[in-house]
Amino acid sequence: MTLPSAWVPTAPTVTLLTTLGVLVVGQMYTVLALLHSMAASLGSTPEQVTWSATAFGFAYAAGFLLAGPLTDRYGARAVMTWGLVVATAATAAVSAAPDLTWVITLRVFQGLSAAAFAPAAFSYVSHHVAPPLRGIALACLTSGMLGAAVLMQIGAQAVEAPLGWRPVFLLSAALMAFSLLFVRRVLRSTSREDTGVSGGLLNAFAVMPRLLRRPRLIALYLATMTLMGGFVSVYTAVAVAGPPDIAGRPGAVLALRASALPALIAVPLISSVLSRIRAPRRLVSSLGLAAVAVMAASLLAGHTIALAGALLLFVAAVAIAAPAAVETVQANAPHARGAAVALYACSMFIGASLGPQLASALTGQGFGTILRVAAAGLVLGAVLTLPALRRQPSEQSSLTS
Repeated sequence: MTLPSAWVPTAPTVTLLTTLGVLVVGQMYTVLALLHSMAASLGSTPEQVTWSATAFGFAYAAGFLLAGPLTDRYGARAVMTWGLVVATAATAAVSAAPDLTWVITLRVFQGLSAAAFAPAAFSYVSHHVAPPLRGIALACLTSGMLGAAVLMQIGAQAVEAPLGWRPVFLLSAALMAFSLLFVRRVLRSTSREDTGVSGGLLNAFAVMPRLLRRPRLIALYLATMTLMGGFVSVYTAVAVAGPPDIAGRPGAVLALRASALPALIAVPLISSVLSRIRAPRRLVSSLGLAAVAVMAASLLAGHTIALAGALLLFVAAVAIAAPAAVETVQANAPHARGAAVALYACSMFIGASLGPQLASALTGQGFGTILRVAAAGLVLGAVLTLPALRRQPSEQSSLTS
């Protein structure tokens, strides 16, 4: 594999990709802050409107299976650019949907096109950012994607209050269109030599079945589902089964969502320290910490400040786990990183798509029950990642190359 002759400037690259991560990935989460408004406007119920999040998430996950090989074959910037063009049109169309059926249908197209971003962004970082700075870049990128769940809900709630839910999607589309200018100016075009993929497009797609024959990678993908499923189900639970002191109070819900933001800022700042710990060990430990935090939150529903503290710890654990999962997956597939990360992102958003349905199905059981089920899933995720603690020869060679 031929490496780029010079690494790209890290600050503008990371700033752009992190911002886009919030905007693009955040399209899944905007509806979580709009459930009641959309339900009233479309003649539906908040529980039914959660299907618009699920439809986006499944389409988003499926789109990764296309975006990963396309990124390996044609380069990150090209795939990201065309994905943003189509996502802009689809996002604008959602704002004009006349009923819930149309919303769900258009959200499928929105999810498919938005899926071009994450595999392209991860691939771009792995090929163009200097190795000593990749850990920080990945931490910023994954924190931005996770922060989207909080930031885009806050933004959507702020826009929806005076203007309604439709302008939320119009504004998102406008920002996507504007971001294209910066994608073309900041990001470097990736050649086939840089991707390390030989042969045609079919060869790029053929890598995926081979990756899915590796038990360790399958376990990592399943663990990723539990991570994101738990993350989204917890925040959906806040919206559909809010704790007694918060339910029906938009200001309190907004404050609870915002209380997690310091964790998403802090984790990238300490990424240089965290990187001294092997990625698999970080992944197992952070999944365990996330499970403990969610279990604690399930017992603190009546104590708003304590609940906010538990959710802060939970979000910090997820922010540590996500880049550790990316690094662990890449280390186990050093010669097919685009395809491996695409499968990782696919599993991430299958989990994220199931999260709203888990919360919706258990709404009648209460906020605490939803969180306890999410905690059990996170424990399962930690168990699934235990085999990754043992270093494989392929991982060792990728670390020394």
